[in-house]
Amino acid sequence: MRRVGSVFAVLSLAVLAMLGVAATGPAQTAPQRAAFVIDTGPTGGTYFPIGEAIANIVSHPPGVFRCDTPGVCGPTGLIASARTNPGTIANVFDVNGHYADAALAQSDAVAEAVAGKGAFRSKQSHIRAVADLFPEEVHVVVAVSSNIRSIAQLRGKRVSVGESDSGTIVTAHEVLAAWHLGEAQVKASHTQADAAAYELAQGKLDAFFFTGGAPVPLVAQLIASRKATLLPISGVERARLIKANPSLSATTIPAGTYPGMPAVDTVAVRAVLIVNDQVPDDVVYGVTRALFNPMNRDALNASHPRARLIRADTALTNLPAPLHPGAARYYRDAKK
Repeated sequence: MRRVGSVFAVLSLAVLAMLGVAATGPAQTAPQRAAFVIDTGPTGGTYFPIGEAIANIVSHPPGVFRCDTPGVCGPTGLIASARTNPGTIANVFDVNGHYADAALAQSDAVAEAVAGKGAFRSKQSHIRAVADLFPEEVHVVVAVSSNIRSIAQLRGKRVSVGESDSGTIVTAHEVLAAWHLGEAQVKASHTQADAAAYELAQGKLDAFFFTGGAPVPLVAQLIASRKATLLPISGVERARLIKANPSLSATTIPAGTYPGMPAVDTVAVRAVLIVNDQVPDDVVYGVTRALFNPMNRDALNASHPRARLIRADTALTNLPAPLHPGAARYYRDAKK
């Protein structure tokens, strides 16, 4: 019995130590922990690595030395995590319903969500913006063996337009419409992005759409293996596309972005960071401050090349949803 009692005492001391309570002194209050879930996208895309970096930057667990410097981490006790998801539409629904606290999302789909249009049958009234992050190019990836040279030639081909809960499907429909095509004119599927890349490599798919900041890892792997190439989005059809969809802008993926690829004309949307309107102002303030803290720049840049474009001076550009009050307070303070 004495041995059992000794073991119990040792375990008790260990538990007290983990809780930050001194065994011989008065009870101490441990910092309150708060989960902060960030929805991202497929692991082979752009959202996941950047969302994971943001989660690491804003987390503020006890005992992390770098968080001793004010403003480097989020509010004390915040434990952020990045969660994979099909993409923008699922992310918006999650944030609006507060199944997630925050998410990365495409600006064109967020604008539709706030207005209750397109894929959204009703207004998603709990969506608030934190920051415009970076541009995302529309990738039309085709199998080299398919001999497809233009979007017009997608007619009758096996094409994944993106998962039904993704942002990719929104822009895929917009692009196809500019060439007077729709799902009925192609052999459409709604394959998850990583699976679509695998199917294309295996000869089971002719093409797929993906919207993400270049270079997209899953696209880079296909091009490097000489299994795939990119179709241009250009000409009078691109002009028609942009006129019909103001959230899109003309852009070019520079030569060398993907192995051996020349410059490719396309269109882009913006990625934005959104939160639920019920997330407390001080939490959003702390998250925004940590996101733009210069001491976190290297960690953010290391996540993905596109993260280098996340800057405070462009964070308020053409936001598709109302700005969260906590973020608004940060931007006001940053100007002082």
